[in-house]
Amino acid sequence: MEIKTKDYGICYDPSTATVSFVGSLRLSGAEDYAPIVQLLGEVADVEPAKITLNVQQLEFLNSSGINMLSKFIIEVRKKARVQMVVQGSQRIAWQGKSLKNLQRLMPGLQLELL
Repeated sequence: MEIKTKDYGICYDPSTATVSFVGSLRLSGAEDYAPIVQLLGEVADVEPAKITLNVQQLEFLNSSGINMLSKFIIEVRKKARVQMVVQGSQRIAWQGKSLKNLQRLMPGLQLELL
C-alpha cells in the first residue's frame, strides 16, 4: 500500500509491518487525511504482532496530522496483542515533543528517536 503526492509519501511494507512517512503533511483536516487513515486502519486490522511507524523523514506534520496519528495510536491500544513502535528523528524539532505525547496515549509504545 502506498500514497504518493508531490509533498509527501506514505508506504506500507507488510513484511515488516512498517509504515514510513516522507516529506511534509500539511493537509487541511480530517477529510484530507481520510486516505491515510484508511491505510493505517487496514494495517491495524491485520493485527500484526508489532506495527512500526517510521516518521524519521517526515519534516512537518500539522495539528490535524498529529490528531490523526493520536487516533490511530488509540485504535492500536485497543488491540492488546499489538505492540507499537514509533521511529523519529532528533534533528526534526516537532518530533521530540509531539512523539513523546503519543506515549501518554499508549504507555507501552516504544519510541525510538534516532
